[in-house]
Amino acid sequence: MAGFLTWLWRYRNYLVIVLTPLLLLPLPLVIPSSEAKCGFIIILMALYWCTECIPLAATALLPVILFPMMKIMESDEVTSSTPIFCWSQFEWNVVEESQKTKLPLTRGTHFTMAQVCIQYLKDSNMLFIGGLLVAIAVEHWNLHKRIALQVLLIVGVKPSLLMIGFMGTTAFLSMWISNTASTAMMVPIANAVLQQLNDSEANAEEKASHFQTAREGVDNQSFEMTDTNDSKEVKLNDNKIDMDHGNKDVTDDDVSKREAWSPEILEQRRKMREQHFTNLTKGMSLSVCYAASIGGTATLTGTTPNVILMGQMDKLYPENGGIINFASWFGFAFPNMILMLALAWLWLQLWFLGFNMKQSFGCGTKSAGDKEAYQVIKEEYRKLGKMSFAEGCVLVIFTLLVLLWFTREPGFIPGWASVLFNQNKTYVTDGTVAVLMSSLFFCIPSKFPRCGRTSDDEGPTEAAPPLLTWDIVHEKMPWNILLLLGGGFALAHGSEVSGLSTWLGESLVPLQSIPPFAISIILCLLVAMFTECSSNTATTTLFLPILGAMATAIKIHPLYVMFPCTIAASLAFMLPVATPPNAIAFSYGNLKVMDMAKAGFILNFLGVFTINIGINTWGVAMFDLNNFPSWANVTKNS
Repeated sequence: MAGFLTWLWRYRNYLVIVLTPLLLLPLPLVIPSSEAKCGFIIILMALYWCTECIPLAATALLPVILFPMMKIMESDEVTSSTPIFCWSQFEWNVVEESQKTKLPLTRGTHFTMAQVCIQYLKDSNMLFIGGLLVAIAVEHWNLHKRIALQVLLIVGVKPSLLMIGFMGTTAFLSMWISNTASTAMMVPIANAVLQQLNDSEANAEEKASHFQTAREGVDNQSFEMTDTNDSKEVKLNDNKIDMDHGNKDVTDDDVSKREAWSPEILEQRRKMREQHFTNLTKGMSLSVCYAASIGGTATLTGTTPNVILMGQMDKLYPENGGIINFASWFGFAFPNMILMLALAWLWLQLWFLGFNMKQSFGCGTKSAGDKEAYQVIKEEYRKLGKMSFAEGCVLVIFTLLVLLWFTREPGFIPGWASVLFNQNKTYVTDGTVAVLMSSLFFCIPSKFPRCGRTSDDEGPTEAAPPLLTWDIVHEKMPWNILLLLGGGFALAHGSEVSGLSTWLGESLVPLQSIPPFAISIILCLLVAMFTECSSNTATTTLFLPILGAMATAIKIHPLYVMFPCTIAASLAFMLPVATPPNAIAFSYGNLKVMDMAKAGFILNFLGVFTINIGINTWGVAMFDLNNFPSWANVTKNS
């Protein structure tokens, strides 16, 4: 029996691959409708994504196979000479050479221009590619490490200040580069600094122990005393010690000092130091991985679910007027990130370190251990040397990209895209800007070109390579994420074409009796729980189309539920397998699963709490969430 169970466990992925579609097959057979067929595909992909029986990107390609096979959507575009079909909001325009007529869109029509394959490379994917190219350049030239070490040199090495420094730096880096990369860089630095602090304290205790041993030897030896007028001179091994004549008797203070240096007390102090170092290591490792997940929510390109929300909004509500762009996302999510980061720091401080103001912040004092740990950071920064020409170019391009993103359509004033181009059409998107600026990395040399230089063999110097080469991009680009994005858009479009999203929305109409804020909290908790056992990309891909249909059915602003749930998908704090940053911290920080589960459980609730505070305060003011927008009233002629 044990051998059979072992065999089942080893071949579990193959069993899931085969048995899952067989067990779900009665759904489309018993209910032969397009809605049931689409539901079969979504449930199958959800189970494959959760179990990871095949790679996530491979699962994302299933719509290319299953949608055409089940006659939900065609794989390629419809090609025809006359008439020519084109999409215009909710009608088909049939354009002939001599006349134009209009036909109503009917469910189940096969004249769909936007088919399955075209969903895999949309504007959101190009935005993601451009953002990743910038992140790769920053990481390749070590600009992120220079920024991190400079911040740590400013905040100092006191435990609480150090935690603030690591969390703030990691969150800032995760706004622009991947959460995994920022965690992988910051955790080793944190461990090196903490190890130096621990070694310094251990050396101080060792010196104290040696001093105690020497002192006990002094007490056991005989010595000669010679009285003087106001003092007595103690001669011991040719060493002279002047002692106050008034202190002939041993005082209580001398006894307490003698007891403080006893071997028992030294052993107790050693155990306390090791326990403190263990707690500090756990808290610091968790603070870094949590800050990476929190920081990724602050910008549109910070983590994949953010880009998915923008793409789903443009897909489900094409007339939304670009309500989600880089500036509007940052305006809502950045204050929310700051609040979540502060609460996370406070919780980790209380849980692992306590809130001892003097010990944690130091009140301006610096011990020898602090100075040595500070030197570790300073030495790491010194190894980077002066900022190179390549680093400077990457920094300039990165800064220009952020400025262009913010000023394209800031909302409160006309952006440069509206001024330079037609205000009635969105010619330039955030994806356009991202690809434009990231393409400069392949055009600018990594060294300043100078004439007249010769190489080591007295020949002319070779041209410097560009800031990025395709080999570097190919090695570091997460291509699987692009397929995941495309799979999510294909699922959303399949749900719309098959009528599944409409059916789900109608089924959720009874939720109108529940207050909107309660709906938001419940859904955020559900998503936060689901993302612990599934990737945040897969979670948002599955939930957002359903949430959009629900919002339309019960007449609440789609962003009121879709925005909080998107951020909640990044609140995977409880399990090491939930996100790569958690796994990295778990491997470095001598953590147990229960340590992460206890700390992350409370932090999940704090995150949901802050998200819903934000969406009901400044979120309402920014997006007018109290009113159901006209562009969300999606209806189709049957």
